[in-house]
Amino acid sequence: MKPVVISPRVWRKLRDELHTEYPKSVFMLRNKMRAILGFTVREHRNWVSTIGIPDADFDSTGYYEDEIHLDFFDSRKKSMFLLKYSDLINREDLK
Repeated sequence: MKPVVISPRVWRKLRDELHTEYPKSVFMLRNKMRAILGFTVREHRNWVSTIGIPDADFDSTGYYEDEIHLDFFDSRKKSMFLLKYSDLINREDLK
């Protein structure tokens, strides 16, 4: 199942929203987070090439972009999550 990829800024806003609904203990253990929320959080750093051939093995010109990946394990929980929080995830002012 593909992860939901969001920016760190969106994750901070989403996490604040989730903290109002769930106790902080849910976010301390990955197993508990997976059981209750249906996903775990993974930080990822993606290399963005600015020039050169896109499929080249080595390109020294570019920058890193930080991303947050929400890895879901249940398609029903992913669907409910996206229905509930899609407006927050897709807000242009947070990207």
